[in-house]
Amino acid sequence: MRAIIVEDEVLARQELAFLIGANSAIRIAAEFEDGLDALKYLQTEEVDVIFLDINIPSIDGVLLAQNISRFSVKPYIVFITAYKEHAAEAFEIEAFDYILKPYSETRIKAMLHKLEGAFAARGHQREEEHVKLSDKVNLWKNEKIIVVDADEIYYASAQEKTTSVITKGEEYSMALSISEFHSRLPQDRFFRCHRSYLVNLSKIKEIIPWFNNTYLLRLRDLDFEVPVSRSKVKEFRQIMRI
Repeated sequence: MRAIIVEDEVLARQELAFLIGANSAIRIAAEFEDGLDALKYLQTEEVDVIFLDINIPSIDGVLLAQNISRFSVKPYIVFITAYKEHAAEAFEIEAFDYILKPYSETRIKAMLHKLEGAFAARGHQREEEHVKLSDKVNLWKNEKIIVVDADEIYYASAQEKTTSVITKGEEYSMALSISEFHSRLPQDRFFRCHRSYLVNLSKIKEIIPWFNNTYLLRLRDLDFEVPVSRSKVKEFRQIMRI
């Protein structure tokens, strides 16, 4: 985690930086005495957390936090204050937490532990969102873009200048080569079994031996057999553990 400290009291800033370094893996990327300087820095740099004093020159901590809340990627904000009554104001703008001066190392340890846990959970959520998004495929039909789950695709076949994509109940035409279309699919599930075909491995119902030691693949739900070419037989056997 990358962090900045915005605190105009030098000793308080130094103490906080020490406590953060001693009790977490958070790296302090920069320190500021002035809210405007911190805002300028954040225009070009991304950080994960801001330790922000409420009473700072130029732009006070609350106003700075309000500006930060408009960012597309929002860092966590931990307010620093000598006045407990400022805590309610802090939470009105969705601050992650607040710490009081003079500092309590026990309180700061608890806050840092909670902060690192929240950061790890956010990273896991983003990974899941990325996986979900990568499983979506845009297909064209009747001049409309239809968004489908990749797993709905059974197979695709190369036509003259397009690729036909087959789901359980629909056929789509893509103005892409079959190689280009294959590159947009999850590689662990879709196998290029032939120069003109790729297949969703999870949809294979039967593997039928064919001539020249090749195979025909009978798919679930469809009355169609996808060929495996001689050049792909060895790789297919390894994948399917034949």
